[in-house]
Amino acid sequence: MTIAIFGNTLRSETIREVRHIIEYLQLRGVNVVLSQELRQEASSREFPSVEDYMSHEGNSIDFALSLGGDGTFLTTAAMVGHLDIPILGINCGHLGYLAEVQIEEVEQVLDLLINNNYTIEQRRMLEVTCSQEGKIASPYALNDVGILKSGLSSMITVEVSINGEFLHNYKADGLLIATPTGSTAYNLSVGGPLLDPQVHAIILSPVATHSLNIRPLVVLDDSKIDVKVSSRNGNFLLSVDGRSQVLKQDIHLHIERSQRKIKLVRIDGQTFMQSLKDKLNWGK
Repeated sequence: MTIAIFGNTLRSETIREVRHIIEYLQLRGVNVVLSQELRQEASSREFPSVEDYMSHEGNSIDFALSLGGDGTFLTTAAMVGHLDIPILGINCGHLGYLAEVQIEEVEQVLDLLINNNYTIEQRRMLEVTCSQEGKIASPYALNDVGILKSGLSSMITVEVSINGEFLHNYKADGLLIATPTGSTAYNLSVGGPLLDPQVHAIILSPVATHSLNIRPLVVLDDSKIDVKVSSRNGNFLLSVDGRSQVLKQDIHLHIERSQRKIKLVRIDGQTFMQSLKDKLNWGK
């Protein structure tokens, strides 16, 4: 078995935790590879010598460990998702819906993983294309696609059509288009609905809308969403799972369900409802 480890190198504790995980896995005969960022950090701090993920044959990796929070999980998904590698999120932050396993449980969970006591859950993604080929730097979203005002500009107008039918001109700071997986992320912060990750749907949630009668909307996940933006400064910000770029307003976007899916490792007994109760302090 080969496991790749990815982690948030901005946390001072990450290096110590990675060392412990490497030693624990190697004692059990598991081959370990590290992300390039972790390997560079490891080399400077005299970590065990392990192979670099970038030089390793990706399709021979059985699992990826994401050590950090949900942001680290999204970064890991962007790196390994296209290789169909299942990802296990180890939460080292304050709140994690994707990284559900707490760092204090890591030894127990790794034993379950090695002994095949887990399930694989498929998570749907969104894909963004645009009217000018090659303009989208990062087209795949596990959580959300944000069409937002750029810099300190005033609100923008986001014209939305669904399946070729005009829906509305959103006058707001932006519009968030989220997956059910992303319903617990930015979508939750802007007042969008919570959805079970296995629901086949897409959420449209306005960000600081100018009109009080505009509310979030849930549509079927086979919907084709077309977006045009108007802004005073001629630009807008496109955010795909937090990876942002500034685009000209004459670029039109198309968002739909991607053929790609992310494989998420779930340890037996973990459920979405339990996660909500734990994170949101429900049922107390």
